[in-house]
This record gives sequence, C-alpha cells and structure tokens, in this order.
Amino acid sequence: MRQAYRVLYEGAVGEITEKKSRFIATFRPVKSEVEAMAFIDELRKKYWDASHNCYAWVIGKNGEEKRSSDDGEPSQTAGKPMLEVLEREKIVNICVVVTRYFGGTLLGTGGLVRAYSSAVKEGLESCTILTVEPAKKISITTDYNGIGKIHYILLQQEMKILESEYTDKVGLIVLVPDEKIVSLEAEITEVTSGKAAILELEDVYYSMLEKEAILFNI
Repeated sequence: MRQAYRVLYEGAVGEITEKKSRFIATFRPVKSEVEAMAFIDELRKKYWDASHNCYAWVIGKNGEEKRSSDDGEPSQTAGKPMLEVLEREKIVNICVVVTRYFGGTLLGTGGLVRAYSSAVKEGLESCTILTVEPAKKISITTDYNGIGKIHYILLQQEMKILESEYTDKVGLIVLVPDEKIVSLEAEITEVTSGKAAILELEDVYYSMLEKEAILFNI
C-alpha cells in the first residue's frame, strides 16, 4: 500500500546567533545527490569566508538516500544533529546547509549540537512543506444527462478535475485519492445507472497548494 510523505516544496533561510556565532540555515528542494552536492557547492562559494558549511540531505519518498557532514566541526556535532531534525520531521527531497561564522567563543559539543539543530528548526519554520498523497488519474465519460450528477459528486467529495472535454459526450480526467477510488466509482455507477464509463489511467502522487493540485513523480 502506497503511503503519504512530506516533501520540501519551497526552501527558505533561517538564522540564529549563539554566543556571537552566526548560524545560517539555507534550504533547497533536491531530487538527487547531484542536485544536493551542486547546492552545497553553491553555498560554499557564497559563504566562502565562513568558518564552516555543514550540511544534511534526505532524498526519496521513504528517505532511501541521506548524508550529512560536519565540515570540520567536532565529529557528530553538526551534520548528524541536522539530519536527525529532518528525519524527525519526516521531510524528504530536502537539503540544508548551515553556515557558521565563528564568534570567538567555543560552544562545546553540546552547545554545537543545540545550535545546529536550532538553526535547522528555525529555517524550517519559513519553508513550504507539503504532504504528498497517493492518487490515481481516472477518466470518466458520460452523456449530458449524467454530467450534472457527476459534477455534484465530485464537488461534494472535493475531487480535482484536471481536464474536461465536451463533444457529443463529456470526458473528464479526475484526480482521486487512493482510498476514495472504490467508493467514488460505485457512487458514479449508481447515479448514472451504469452509463458512465470509468477508466483508471495512472498512479500518481499529489498535494494541494492554494486549491491547485501539484503532481509529483515519486
């Protein structure tokens, strides 16, 4: 059974200061290790004068790929706690770079863990995170007598119509969450006395943003 997951849709920047050290967390959506490493290199060039550019990324709807780096900070005080924040939030297709400008005061291992974790949490507050759910595209073909009833059902169940075609009949392409497929098909069949033709086209993942359906490849 396919499961919903959370994905970074739009990145952002967050910043905290700890004992005069600046920690700047920059986020970007990524779909591959190549994209993640290109983003990390971009931030290293932008913040070339920083003390450290630590990173963490998680890729794949089940978080199959992940990596982190302390970039010169004491072992497991930066990259690992950053990665743990992403894993706790269950966000994938995400890369974060936390840039540190040293303020002159040592924070200790516990202080570094808290600072890097806090920077990631701060930045996430400004990011756009979407819950992505499994669905199917289905085709519905009906006559003009049945379209009003079908439209009413789709409206009541908040189904998204992706395409419409009006010729001698009416054709709709509708986005339907997996868990509603069986009940929707049964209801349409009933109200149209079996005259509506329903065809399941393809499995997709989707999320809604400001009433718009966004489709995902994974």
